[in-house]
Amino acid sequence: MTTGRDEPRVLEARLGAQLLQGGSPRSPAGVVSRLLALQAQDLASGLWAIGVRSPGSTLAEVLGALEDGSVVRSWPMRGTLHLVAAEDLGWILGLAVPRVRSTIAARHRQLELDAETFARSRDITEAMLGGGRRAGRDELLAAHTAAGIPIIGQRGSHLLMELAMSGVVCWGPPSGKQQSLVLTEEWIRSPRALEPDEALGEFMVRYLAGHGPATVADVTWWSKLTVAQVKRGLDIAGDRVEARELEGVLQWSTVETEGVSAPRPIGAPSVLALPGFDELLLGYRDRGLSLPTQYAERVAPGANGIFLPMITVDGRIVGTWRRRIGPKTVTITPEPFAPLGRRAEAGFRRAATDYGRFLEMPVELVDPTASD
Repeated sequence: MTTGRDEPRVLEARLGAQLLQGGSPRSPAGVVSRLLALQAQDLASGLWAIGVRSPGSTLAEVLGALEDGSVVRSWPMRGTLHLVAAEDLGWILGLAVPRVRSTIAARHRQLELDAETFARSRDITEAMLGGGRRAGRDELLAAHTAAGIPIIGQRGSHLLMELAMSGVVCWGPPSGKQQSLVLTEEWIRSPRALEPDEALGEFMVRYLAGHGPATVADVTWWSKLTVAQVKRGLDIAGDRVEARELEGVLQWSTVETEGVSAPRPIGAPSVLALPGFDELLLGYRDRGLSLPTQYAERVAPGANGIFLPMITVDGRIVGTWRRRIGPKTVTITPEPFAPLGRRAEAGFRRAATDYGRFLEMPVELVDPTASD
């Protein structure tokens, strides 16, 4: 990974690409489209990942993008839930799902999930959701049980994942603190259809537009496409992308830079209160540039796949934060790895206030010096 003089350049460019450094305002749907996909197995974190990149937006506005069908959630790659622009879901599934299926085939055999079971599951689901109807996860799985399809262990989750990866369902409109499942072909009114090579090129351009500079290894980790596919996609992208050697590492970016960065006052650090699972960390295979190894355990305790909300200063993770939502206020407790310093503390107060504004609730901020 890059070191020395190039680190600030790469971090600044990534912040701009990820819409975390100002630039032209974007709608919630525009944010999701820019990044191609945002990891969102925790829905609340995914919603704030959009909000922090859409200054001035509220939770209600982001939920509105789910209700109007411009943004959906599914398992487009890595067997992990992501938020994507609705029009992009189909072609991303077609490109990335074959690799996922190859990795989970053995697990399906262990769970005794075969083609016949999946076909029955599809029939149950289409009968239940057809005609614009909606259902929650538990409701749909209860229908499987009633039809004689056991959902014990991980069978239920894998049945839902297969329905989503097959393009039968997606998580669409809000339902309380979660989303309802809907039939994809009914819910997504104007899907984009791309040929395989066109999809590869589009994938590379869109990933790099929202994450670059990034390496081939970053793209293969994030997408689980093969190295050959990624290199083919870069070739197809042609003059829409470019590569630069930074400290001996080849980093790819898009040529387009409009609206991805905005100047800030000299000496003023860029401080953000990012959600857990944010793309600034999870969008890359090598995370050392943003997260020093000695603090990895603080962000992902126990290495169990759970990533805590993060405090960043100029793209570097310097701590985590916790929230507690009460009836009238949201209490935010910062847990920096080391004292933040006066300017960074002021920046975090602004970031915490932005989060409260997003929730449309006043913020009670615990003194960082008292959080150790």
